[in-house]
Amino acid sequence: MKVIVDQEKCVGAGQCVLAADDVFDQRDEDGLVELLNPSPPEPRLTDVRHAAAVCPAAAILVED
Repeated sequence: MKVIVDQEKCVGAGQCVLAADDVFDQRDEDGLVELLNPSPPEPRLTDVRHAAAVCPAAAILVED
């Protein structure tokens, strides 16, 4: 799995961090998404897909 985030689209809602805090974080200066792990292990797939689904700005892409 490969995760891609588009910080240009991010609105800083933080839903991704709530869904998968070991994969996503928010920058202190502006609250925008920060990708901690672009290739999380397979057991995290459900949570990472959920993070992408609940992102209000559609700023997260998950590729298999």
